[in-house]
Amino acid sequence: MTRRPPARRRRRSKRRQRKQDQLVALLVGALVGLALVIAVVNWLLAHWWVFVLLAVVAVLASVGALYQRQQRALWARAQWQGLRYGLPQLDGLHHRDFEYAVRNLMRRDGCTDAKQIGGAGDNGADVLATDPLGRKWVIQCKHRKNGAKGSAVGTPDLQRVNGTARQLYGADVVLVVTNGRFSTKCPQLARQLRMHLADRALLASWAAGSRPLWELLPKVPPPRRSTPLS
Repeated sequence: MTRRPPARRRRRSKRRQRKQDQLVALLVGALVGLALVIAVVNWLLAHWWVFVLLAVVAVLASVGALYQRQQRALWARAQWQGLRYGLPQLDGLHHRDFEYAVRNLMRRDGCTDAKQIGGAGDNGADVLATDPLGRKWVIQCKHRKNGAKGSAVGTPDLQRVNGTARQLYGADVVLVVTNGRFSTKCPQLARQLRMHLADRALLASWAAGSRPLWELLPKVPPPRRSTPLS
């Protein structure tokens, strides 16, 4: 009567067989992969012009994409440069839309990074921007539905933005702009705090014209860079 090998020996034998099968499968796969690589390399060597064609297509695609980006940028710049607001239009805005209008005017003047941040937790800043000469602007916008007939912007509004503009945002220019008016105490406090005010008259000149705000405000800090960014 033939004795069967112990179960433990049979299990070891099966494990060895599985490992051998896996090794054979790996070797076969490697050989097949190597054969494919050799075949592809040989084909590419025999059809080298494909590389040239693909390179030309890639270059043309890159040039075309760059041209389209430049054209879109030029068109966007032309649209911004043509932006104008009249005082009645600004008076009719919601206070949040007034902030966006100020942002848009800063973009028109070349502040490509201008953004509206007004809202809860804005720390007194409604618009942030960097002008083409590198100066950082922090702007608080005070909208009055009734324009000059509305309540005057007071010194607390100036003090609020002054307390955070330079410390939190690194401002070079701190500005409060309104479509209304400032109280009689604001100009003196603004000079003491090295802030700038844009009242209704200055806003009208800025929004309806083409001169940037830094050409309309007195005693703006000197540029951070000698030439504007293109």
